[in-house]
Amino acid sequence: MRLAPSWRRGGIIVAKVIHVGSWGDMGWKMSEEGSSRGEIFVVDDDPAVRGTLSAILCRDGYEVVGFAEETAFLGAARAREPACVLLDVYLPGRSGLEILKELNAEEYPAPILMISGKGDIPMAVEAIKHGALDFIEKPFRGSTVSACVQAAIAARSRRANVNGLNGIPAFAGRKSLTKREGEVLAQLVTGASSKEAAIELGISPRTIEIHRAHIMGKLGAKNAADLVRIVMSERRG
Repeated sequence: MRLAPSWRRGGIIVAKVIHVGSWGDMGWKMSEEGSSRGEIFVVDDDPAVRGTLSAILCRDGYEVVGFAEETAFLGAARAREPACVLLDVYLPGRSGLEILKELNAEEYPAPILMISGKGDIPMAVEAIKHGALDFIEKPFRGSTVSACVQAAIAARSRRANVNGLNGIPAFAGRKSLTKREGEVLAQLVTGASSKEAAIELGISPRTIEIHRAHIMGKLGAKNAADLVRIVMSERRG
């Protein structure tokens, strides 16, 4: 399989897989013989990054739609639901964080992965607090991108009908947690390690640690044992 040159329509760049399929409304729709595993939105103003990510994800069987700026992306994101979104931390005129807030990423149905350079990690961490699922650092390996996207989509399916705090009793501070923090907390109080929680939720152990720090800060927990005590105290009472 190889990619034909991308084409542009209103700020949208669509990657095409040229040996199978027929044209759809917004991009290349793969045929039954090579049916698409889902649609991925890639938002980055750098055409080289969009091209690289499109090549990686098309090889994995996804249909990829690229966006060079936020207006076209937000319009498409509100009109339909992709399998996953890869969003650059910085875009001309606006940050990825601002776009997350406008999209209400915490409630957006598709997982959003931030693309960040090494110097952008603080911004990526802030993005996680505002609903991004995880982040991928530049320069990235194709295998890393594939693994992150596949894990995010698989975890989304597992979480589709599950409240992150199901099975956990009401406790002081529960309402202060975001949906994602509730999912992480539910894993931690069962004794799951960061690695085990990361596998279940489709994110990296490093991101689990970021959420753990936020949760402990909100609940006033000093360590993991203290966190379990706070959560379970209402049940004992």
